[in-house]
Amino acid sequence: MGVAVALLAPLAVALSDVAPRVAAAPNPAGFDFWVDSPEMGPIRSRVFRAKDGNTNRVVYALDGMRAPETHSGWENDTNIANALTDWNINVVMPIGGMSSFYTDWNAPSSFVGLPPTGSSSGSGALNVISEGPGKSYRYAWETFINQHLRWALNSRLGFNPNRNGVFGLSMGGSGALTLAAYHPDQFSFAGSYSGYLNISAPGMREGIRAGMIDAGGYNVDSMAPPWGPQWLRMDPFVFAPLLRDHNTRLWISAGSALPGPADGFNGNTINGMGLEALALVNTRAFQVRMMTLGANNVTYSFPATGIHSWTYWEAEVYRMLPDLSANIG
Repeated sequence: MGVAVALLAPLAVALSDVAPRVAAAPNPAGFDFWVDSPEMGPIRSRVFRAKDGNTNRVVYALDGMRAPETHSGWENDTNIANALTDWNINVVMPIGGMSSFYTDWNAPSSFVGLPPTGSSSGSGALNVISEGPGKSYRYAWETFINQHLRWALNSRLGFNPNRNGVFGLSMGGSGALTLAAYHPDQFSFAGSYSGYLNISAPGMREGIRAGMIDAGGYNVDSMAPPWGPQWLRMDPFVFAPLLRDHNTRLWISAGSALPGPADGFNGNTINGMGLEALALVNTRAFQVRMMTLGANNVTYSFPATGIHSWTYWEAEVYRMLPDLSANIG
């Protein structure tokens, strides 16, 4: 166990996109959609309407571990909103949720009960004393997406609340499968790119602990106590039978951890290779689990090149699009 922790923790320094976000302008096709959460206050999402104007086909795109309060990485670093809307799919991008795993937390994030006392910039252990979302209140992202956002989209925009799709990268991939597993009436399709789908494997909790400290200074123990029902409930490897039994259409992907020619050879590439190797091991374990369960509702995509970066996740959306389109609405 100690060896596993030593190997995994350094790889978990940033369990999401590894390249710095660029200061991109918002996509003018999208608009802000605010919804109140009783636990978290007003939460903003970005909405992109389907090209043909339908309200029946809806997909949620979830961000990674460093999800900021400004715009989703999907809008900031990719062009997938335009691709999806061209396929006549409405796109919803919830904003925020850094280190949240899009789940309902046990308590506000804190260390030994201490409240946040200041601000910190950059990454690293100093983030544990910084203020931030989910520290003065309890994260309740699963409830927000399943109840408050879902029904606000229905009542105010007429969006279909059933047979939606959901996908995400890294942390968001794990969150997408969790949402689909426990809310099959809302989600008929779920996609995970480079997700951590075997979080109870040896060393994974401590790897996630290190990643959450680096990504905003969050405490994994505030999310879910170790190895209890709440933790196991959010482990895709554990709840895999639900996805099989609901016949949820799944798209499960991870790269080979080998960089492509455009990646260059620098610190971001090396970090992205390590992170993707970890995601690949997790994703392959989930694949074996589903195969032993006799599940035939999954498409697996394991490209020959691909590290933990937006370039490869954007490409994966294009590969997934026909399957997504055929299984929502």
